[in-house]
Amino acid sequence: MSKKDFYETLGVGRNADDAEIKKAYRKLAMKHHPDRNQDNPNAEEKFKEVKEAYEMLSDPQKRAAYDQYGHAGVDPNMGGGGGGFGGGHPFGDAFGDVFGDIFGGRGQQRGGPQVYKGSDLRYTMEVDLEDAAHGKVTQIRVPSWDNCNTCEGTGAEKGSKPETCPTCDGHGQVRMSQGFFSVQQTCPKCHGTGKYNPKPCKTCHGEGKTKTNKTLEVNIPAGIEDGMRIRNSGKGEPGVNGGPAGDLFVEVHIRRHAVFERDGIDLHCTVPLSFTKAALGGDIEVPTLHGGAHMTIPEGTQTGQKFRLRGKGMPHVRSASTVGELYVHVTIETPVKLTNEQKDLLMQFDMSLKENGDKHNPQSKGWFDKVKGFFN
Repeated sequence: MSKKDFYETLGVGRNADDAEIKKAYRKLAMKHHPDRNQDNPNAEEKFKEVKEAYEMLSDPQKRAAYDQYGHAGVDPNMGGGGGGFGGGHPFGDAFGDVFGDIFGGRGQQRGGPQVYKGSDLRYTMEVDLEDAAHGKVTQIRVPSWDNCNTCEGTGAEKGSKPETCPTCDGHGQVRMSQGFFSVQQTCPKCHGTGKYNPKPCKTCHGEGKTKTNKTLEVNIPAGIEDGMRIRNSGKGEPGVNGGPAGDLFVEVHIRRHAVFERDGIDLHCTVPLSFTKAALGGDIEVPTLHGGAHMTIPEGTQTGQKFRLRGKGMPHVRSASTVGELYVHVTIETPVKLTNEQKDLLMQFDMSLKENGDKHNPQSKGWFDKVKGFFN
């Protein structure tokens, strides 16, 4: 009986790329794997078909021969590129390739203890808005590890020394098999070092290191935003078996400011005005992160009006030459606790406004006209 087309077996088109072919194989291999279909006597044969199709189409030379000559181009009995399932395991190298991706690549390594990068650390820091605007160099205390003084870093008591781990024979890895699956994991006895201490040091409990604290200098860049992280390479936990140390990530949070609210690189603040200043206009002083600044308020300013001061906002964290704006929102403050004399003066002032009709209060006139139209 003639073989089924390899592309049809995997359910992909002839122009499928390597990623599509691999994805299709993973899906079908998991679906038809004999361990998952023990009640289906045809599962193993189907799995082999899928695996063979993947072997041919994942190899550029075999795929080219197959595309040109069909099955004859890859059939070893017909002088082609060679098929079959390889030696050793009944499902060959493709099984290890794809399922090795699923379970992780560390178990693929051979020859001695495994080397691992140390774990990353995170440090949370709060800074003021002023520090975020100008930048700051500060110091923090973080956990560190030093060689144990008692055992001088060996992890063993005086007079004894580490021995080859009997569980993994010094490889740092153990293999777990179930059916066709074979997965390597870190040795639970030596934790990947390949060695164990029959008499562990009582000071460091066999770790060879003791936990301490160290002081690090952290540079807070100008313009940093809330939640950003600063990476300090190699300042995390030490690696295993000579592996590189992890990284320290300093996560920065900015404290709420009493005057300013931040919106990206822009700042906003609210400034109260007396109704006299709002009516007559004039110069006022407003706060900025670089000191006071003067601005002119036009006469007739209303509550809620917004004014912009260019270049008085926050610097951009990735471009020091880019600076945001400061938006000043004004609110008219109504005077309180007036004396009788002040009340009389206000009444006289109000009467003088009414004598000139509605020209002094255009918003009120427009609002009352809308109300009249609503009820009519």
